[in-house]
Amino acid sequence: MSFESSIEWTDATWNPVRGCTKISAGCKHCYAETFAERFRGVKGHPYEQGFDLRLVPEKLGEPLRWRSPRMIFVNSMSDLFHEDVPDEYILAAARVMLTAKWHTYQVLTKRALRLQKLLRTKLRFAASQPHIWWGVSVENRKYGHPRIDQLRAAPAAVRFLSIEPLLESLGPLDLRSINWVIVGGESGPGARPMKKEWVIPIRDQCRRYAVPFFFKQWGGVRKGVAGRELDGRTYDELPQRVPHPLLGVSKCLAIAERIEAPFRTNRPTNAPQPAIPCYALA
Repeated sequence: MSFESSIEWTDATWNPVRGCTKISAGCKHCYAETFAERFRGVKGHPYEQGFDLRLVPEKLGEPLRWRSPRMIFVNSMSDLFHEDVPDEYILAAARVMLTAKWHTYQVLTKRALRLQKLLRTKLRFAASQPHIWWGVSVENRKYGHPRIDQLRAAPAAVRFLSIEPLLESLGPLDLRSINWVIVGGESGPGARPMKKEWVIPIRDQCRRYAVPFFFKQWGGVRKGVAGRELDGRTYDELPQRVPHPLLGVSKCLAIAERIEAPFRTNRPTNAPQPAIPCYALA
């Protein structure tokens, strides 16, 4: 985990899965892949295998060991709903989130259809929790509009959109039942430009729907120079967070161990995983 994440809209990151595969236009210049591939072959490094997808069970229980409440971006270096991540592993991560509820979790995916399916079925126990925010990435109309519809059709207490990198005008958006919108341009080498006339309508639609709006960055090769002001101001709006008390240290450590233990094997990534009981919260 990174306790001091450089991502403007979160405090920390948690990566019980590493690696991913590209599925849409927003993946073209994936920052996570660029970072991970630098270390391919470096013996002992967390990304010795580059950006190949793999489970990291020793990371599953980490939020239970962190005592200071944080907003946690779940899988900044992967996608929890990747097709090669077993259902039982996703459920284990959700049970950690359900138990360590003094944190707020931001779960972001491009696999919106799988998210919808699991929130309707196996993840119903976590869907209604207000400290777990479920979100989808939106980069253009082709991929983004269907993901928004799929997210809205899923039962969830808090739904959000990460419109980054914004690659074109999105046109009218149906923001009913959406609780937060993030907008940002692409950054780094080869960054595709974002136009102001694409951003303003999204901000204005958020106003009409009373949805908190967070403008992350203009992006570009030198994103620090471009900054993150929109019409002379910064937008750092967030959904309301719900505070929860901490559990005792010994109980947290015991639960973390019980959740991680069944996955500490050399099973292939797509192998069936054992079921994990849902633990009491008190």
